[in-house]
Amino acid sequence: MKRGAAIAGVGESRYYKRGEAAESEFQLACIAIRNAVEDAGLMLREVDGFVSYMDVRNDPIRLSTALGTDAVDFTAQAWGNGGNGVASAIQIADAAVCAGYAKHVVVFRALAQGEFGRFGQGNYGGAGAVAGSRAFEMPFGLVTPAHINAMQTTRFMHEHGVSQDALAEVALASYAHAQHNPRALRNGSPLTREEYHASRWVVKPFHLYDCCPENDGAAAVVVTTTERARDLRKGAVPILAAAQGLEPRDGIAGFNEHGFPTSHHKGVARRLWERAGVGPEDVPVAQFYENFTGPVLMAISEMGFCPADEIDAFVRAGNLRWPDGRLPINTSGGNLGEAYIHGFELINEAVRQVRGESTCQVESAELSLAVGGPGYAPGSAVLFCRDN
Repeated sequence: MKRGAAIAGVGESRYYKRGEAAESEFQLACIAIRNAVEDAGLMLREVDGFVSYMDVRNDPIRLSTALGTDAVDFTAQAWGNGGNGVASAIQIADAAVCAGYAKHVVVFRALAQGEFGRFGQGNYGGAGAVAGSRAFEMPFGLVTPAHINAMQTTRFMHEHGVSQDALAEVALASYAHAQHNPRALRNGSPLTREEYHASRWVVKPFHLYDCCPENDGAAAVVVTTTERARDLRKGAVPILAAAQGLEPRDGIAGFNEHGFPTSHHKGVARRLWERAGVGPEDVPVAQFYENFTGPVLMAISEMGFCPADEIDAFVRAGNLRWPDGRLPINTSGGNLGEAYIHGFELINEAVRQVRGESTCQVESAELSLAVGGPGYAPGSAVLFCRDN
């Protein structure tokens, strides 16, 4: 499937702080899809496929009726837990288009935490016994994603000599990049290192600014064949490679993985680089899902950009910052600075980097990576390239 499918259009709704959206979640989804289809230069009736990431409310029946599509030939949904499957949703659309099951597939995520409840709050499961993996977490006080990721991050910091300032670098990079992006909710609200360290603890080692916010909004892309995309308004941003998956016992309850602590990207990285025919040294810009800052450092290492024992020095040297860093990340502001749309805004930004449309544009960005997760399995990643 290498270069067989491409992104032809990207779009989003306006991004809101939690509870401030003027539209319903379904309306936000329709707005983002409409904008992506318009960006591609297509008509809504030409959409014949829908893929969502972890979205059971905005189903293809409602969407196709509201948007006025003709026949829908393909629908699918990626597995979800954290932000791990955002890139795998693109991979599903890639496969569908390359196999000929659909011509123009919309991939999207809509999220209205003000309408349907907070994403990161403790879930006690109601009355009765706690079932499944939660039985290994909740009785011991791990009741939110912050608790779970803090356990992984603390162990990683201990084993590899990672400092609190290294975690700060992820937040500071995202906030700095958001200052250039008018879409970003943190635009106009820069973050200093002193403010980061002075902010309250949420759960150690996470300060307030280590944790993603809660937002309302939607983002979407249109996937079609590279050949078709070349004839559309914005041209083609081919999907060079995508990967998802699990290592043995990956993500199993009670932190029983063989490779704990892990961002769940070791196998993903191996498969992605093999399929793409390039390596991390060839990638000039990347978007890493940052539910919390710590797992980003694990993912940077597992994707092959820097050995774990060297990650502290790598990020503290300014390598995550645009325009001079070796690997600028989350150049639109990411989950922390632009908006938390379950990471789908990172897909849009990865495409914009290849197009040359980013507000923190990396010079000659012929490859652009988006990494789903990290911290939850199965991990995923997608690599976009310039259509040469």
